[in-house]
Amino acid sequence: MTLTEAPARAAADRSRDTAYPRPVAPRRRSWPILAAAGTTVVLWASAFVGIRFAGHDYSPGAMALGRMVAASAALTLFVVVTRRFRVLHTDVAAPRRVAVPRGGTLGLIVLWGVAWFGGYNVALNAAERLVDAGTAALLVAVAPILVAIAATLVLGERLTGRLGIGVTIAFAGVALIAVGGFTGHADPVGVALAVLAAVLYAFGVLLQKRLLARVDAVTMTWLGASAGTAALLPFAPTLLAEFAAAPLPATLGVLFLGVFPTAIGFLTWGYVLSRWTAGRTTAATYLVPPVTVLLSWTLLGEVPAPLALLGGALCLTGVVFATRR
Repeated sequence: MTLTEAPARAAADRSRDTAYPRPVAPRRRSWPILAAAGTTVVLWASAFVGIRFAGHDYSPGAMALGRMVAASAALTLFVVVTRRFRVLHTDVAAPRRVAVPRGGTLGLIVLWGVAWFGGYNVALNAAERLVDAGTAALLVAVAPILVAIAATLVLGERLTGRLGIGVTIAFAGVALIAVGGFTGHADPVGVALAVLAAVLYAFGVLLQKRLLARVDAVTMTWLGASAGTAALLPFAPTLLAEFAAAPLPATLGVLFLGVFPTAIGFLTWGYVLSRWTAGRTTAATYLVPPVTVLLSWTLLGEVPAPLALLGGALCLTGVVFATRR
């Protein structure tokens, strides 16, 4: 192409682009992710209060099994309904069954479900028999720190300056809440159990983040909940005995824990985690302690100190700073 032909060629290209504009990639909307993250925070905060409420009539293992039976039933119903919806509203060539992973992937999902839905629930239930809901939420809030650090080492995620500052601010809020705290004595065994729950929480997040690259969030949550339920079956005789003696409000509390914080909460959590980094997603869970403080104050009468309220404000500030673009 000569120098005299170049202007004509450029004009022709502009004309073609005007007549047939190139498609622009749609920008991913952020409000569904934010709504799902907010739903997870509120439901998980309510779980701490629900465990404290039902723990007077159900032992840790029995409560965990009852919760997971309800969660597995709700998740199975969700999978069946959404499968039928896809069959009715997609073409004939579309897949009509849930793709169940096999081999090592399935084994890791089972490990994830046993650790989080089984071990985490039992450890947290046992901890909340010895410490109040707010203190348990604060101790479990150490998990996002572990995830943010481990995500940079294991998953190769970049610890940005904004995320690091936000995590620091939020952790300072958690420390203030711990110092201001609630009235009463924190049992050392209860503290140790809550820290164990935090470690299982961090392990579950890291493993789930890796697996979500191979399995969709709904299938993974459903299979993990089923694995956790199976691991808790040795507590079935205790659950049946306590169910016969427990008052109706306590039993409704266990069912609430299964359907809302577990089934719905983990579906929204998986949705967010598959679209955000592990560090950014878990930074948002720093909102759980202040929401738990508010709920336990309102529903259980566990009154926090002024420093705890200031810590909650710092948690909110850190989350906003860490998660906004």
